[in-house]
This record gives sequence, structure tokens and C-alpha cells, in this order.
Amino acid sequence: MSQRSYRPTKAYRDETFINSVPARPIRILAEYLEPMERFEALRIEDTVLFFGSARIKARDEAEGMLASAATEAERKAAEQAVRLSIYYEATRELAKRLTLWSKGLKDKGRRFVVCSGGGPGIMEAANRGASEAQGENVGLGIALPFEQSGNTYITRKLAFEFHYFFMRKFWFMYLAKALVIMPGGFGTLDELFEVLTLLQTKKTKKVLPIVLFGTDYWDEVIDIDAMARFGTISPEDVRLVHRTDSVDDAFTYITERLQSYAMRHPGGSL
Repeated sequence: MSQRSYRPTKAYRDETFINSVPARPIRILAEYLEPMERFEALRIEDTVLFFGSARIKARDEAEGMLASAATEAERKAAEQAVRLSIYYEATRELAKRLTLWSKGLKDKGRRFVVCSGGGPGIMEAANRGASEAQGENVGLGIALPFEQSGNTYITRKLAFEFHYFFMRKFWFMYLAKALVIMPGGFGTLDELFEVLTLLQTKKTKKVLPIVLFGTDYWDEVIDIDAMARFGTISPEDVRLVHRTDSVDDAFTYITERLQSYAMRHPGGSL
């Protein structure tokens, strides 16, 4: 009496194993290798990275909230949304202008492509501006229980969803040649200070222009000058960021430095 043949499942097709604790290194490696393959295939050489709050709304959405506000609390929340919407619109305009500028470069490959964290708010505004300039753009999303990833403006082939924050941060920084930091919360502050630490400690060698956009917000939230006065950072560390409220100024600051320091140096480097 013959026994039925048995074919065991290959380890890499075994979802129970792949999602187990022992297989965590494989999942981490996948979040390194799969984005690298896509970036290389699509000739994405470097990016301009936008950070900022997921809660900031477009002007028309904020004004719609104000028009439909039925209570005093709703009205106050809507008025705040309208005030903050200036940063959404500034992000959208700056991303559009940077994309048009990058498309006019003669370099082979795709240089200085707009990149965001892939979610709503400022992230959406950055992808939206690049999309309105008919430029490809990147969304490095993260799986979170309370935030939608993958806004509708991201180039589909360049939409990612990460599980591990540190792998997402790696891809943020590895390709970035400039940063725009709009008003944001804990996540934005985390990303900003990690980048500043890498620059301060020379763990990244590249010249990386950083724009802190929105002086009213940032001057109240972060007192970098006080850190220098107390001696917890060096006086020259204050110059790691460029503070402004002007899209024109941010555009000029970024493009001048990209032309001076990054044009001959494609590709990521930490």
C-alpha cells in the first residue's frame, strides 16, 4: 500500500515562519533590498525630502470646515486649520517649483525627486505639488494604526509602506540631498533631530541644506539659539538650519546649494 507523497512548504513561502520573531532579520533585509531595487530600476538618484504634520489641511478643506462649523469648539478648530493651511499651500508650491526645476536639469537619471512620508497633511502637499508639475515623486509610508499611508498623489511605482521605522528613516536619509521641515509634531521633531545629529557628529559627510519653514512656529517650539548660549551645542551648529517664511527664499536657498554641492554627486551616501 503506497503512501501519498508529501511536499513541505518552502521556508520563504511559509507565512507563519516569515512573520515570526526568528525571521525578523529577513523582513528587515527585505525593507532594504526591495526599495533599493525599485530606486535603481527607476533611476532615482537622490531626493528633496519634506517633513511636517499629517494634521495640516489644504486651504479649501480648512475653509470648508469653517463654513460648516456648528459649535464654538468646531469653529475654533476650523479657524486654527485655516491658519495652519498656509503651510500646506507653501509646501505644495515649493514642491511644484522644485520639481519643475529638477525636470529642467540635463543630468541623466532623476535628480532631486520630491519625497515625503507618504501620508496626509504636509506629506500629501509635497506629493501633490510634485504631481501637479507632472513629476515623479516618492512616498515612504509607514504602517500605523491611526494614520492612512499612501496619499493619492504619490507615483504608484514609488509608493512604499514600511513596518520598521528605522528602515524607513534609512531610506529618508540615504537619498536625501535637501530637507524642508514644515511645522509638525513628535514625528517631525524626531526626524529633524536625527538628521541634525548625523550632521553634527559627521556620520553623514554630504552637505545637506535644511530649511525650517515657519518662523513663528519653530521659534516658539525649538530655541536652537538658547542651546548654543548654554553651550550644549556649538555656535556653528545653529547654522545647520535655514529659517524662513518665504517659498521664494526656500527655493533659492535649496537650488543654489544643490547646484554648488550636489550636482556632481548623485546617489545616496551616509
